[in-house]
Amino acid sequence: MGNGAASPLRVTRAYEAFLSGIVPAEGSVRALVRDSWLRSRDRGVDPQKLRPQGEDVGEQDFRAYRDAHPLSSVRALIQSLLIDDLDDSGAVVAVGDERGRLLWVDGDRSARSKVTGINFVEGSVWSETAVGTNAPGLALALDQGVQVVGPEHFAGPVQRWNCSAAPIHDPLTGGLLGVLDITGGEVASTPFALTTVRSVVAAIERELAAKSIDLSTPTRSAVPRLEMLDDGPRWITADGLSRPLSPRHAEILLLLAAYPQGLSTEQLATKLADDGLGAVTVRAEISRLRRALGDVVESRPYRLTVAIESDVGDTRSHIEKGEIIAAIRTLGRGGLLAESFAPGVVELFDELLVDLRSRMVAAGDVPALEEWVASPLGRDDPTAWAQLARTLPSSHPGRARAVGRARLLDRRFSR
Repeated sequence: MGNGAASPLRVTRAYEAFLSGIVPAEGSVRALVRDSWLRSRDRGVDPQKLRPQGEDVGEQDFRAYRDAHPLSSVRALIQSLLIDDLDDSGAVVAVGDERGRLLWVDGDRSARSKVTGINFVEGSVWSETAVGTNAPGLALALDQGVQVVGPEHFAGPVQRWNCSAAPIHDPLTGGLLGVLDITGGEVASTPFALTTVRSVVAAIERELAAKSIDLSTPTRSAVPRLEMLDDGPRWITADGLSRPLSPRHAEILLLLAAYPQGLSTEQLATKLADDGLGAVTVRAEISRLRRALGDVVESRPYRLTVAIESDVGDTRSHIEKGEIIAAIRTLGRGGLLAESFAPGVVELFDELLVDLRSRMVAAGDVPALEEWVASPLGRDDPTAWAQLARTLPSSHPGRARAVGRARLLDRRFSR
């Protein structure tokens, strides 16, 4: 097999042993598959009963969401490059969003009918968290192209199928947009299948980049961007050039973006330091900022002269759309947003966390809660651990851990 998989018989034996509690020996199954099996088991995925999560929205709402998704603009491209050649191939092509929800399933008519038997249909969620080891879910979890063959799948009902998938990224931000997958018989298990998927994804990302350029209106590529959730704050110019920023300059830009109506010298000084800054110090910082970036700030009051994007704004947008896992991943460790002592920035960070946690806890979304408590900012969140403990069924292997962590944190913070 071209994907480096062991023989189907060896994998089947390893799978059967795994179900009885024996971790596969090295060489009996690929490491990425073994690791995925372990994650699937620990998350309580049932290997015998396949229950992909459906959407809690009506068909009309789902179609509206799908039509508004960025990948809807490249459906014709996928059709011409991939789907049109799948007649009588025994394979289907699926396009999913960044959470593994299938937006479209197309291809060979007979294969489409057969995959409904495993609920591989539009609207179902095929993340690793939902159904265990599978190519679309694993491609999103690992952020790389993968192939999963027959008995490598975690759920028994899927093991008659093969699948090859690769993640699709936003060409401007690098963030995950979704996943492209081929599922079928032997045709989906060949090295050529994975190579084809990767090639089509590359064409999709080129097409998305081209579509972002509209000469009649300002485009995303013509908007400067503030990045402050990574290791060091930086400014991305409209031409795509990256420039490092001092923490103080990044704080100023973030605050002015948050207050588009503008801030007086005194207001900006108060938001930058607990004891305030002198007017001369604020003016000097603004002067240095202009020398570094150009005329991006005007005075009386201080406000931005251009619209900007930011990774902080991306996080807030994800929260507002209910894309909690995407928000958690975008937020990461929080970077300067979490490390800043500037009162105005601390206030913005606190508001962001409150909005994220309230949406997450109210929804009782297990995958989102698991993502949060595994993140640097959420691992010591007693409310989230307690909510996770309440949400997980008593038979779930992760419930005892959640209960224990919630009690530990409650004792720690009640001292």
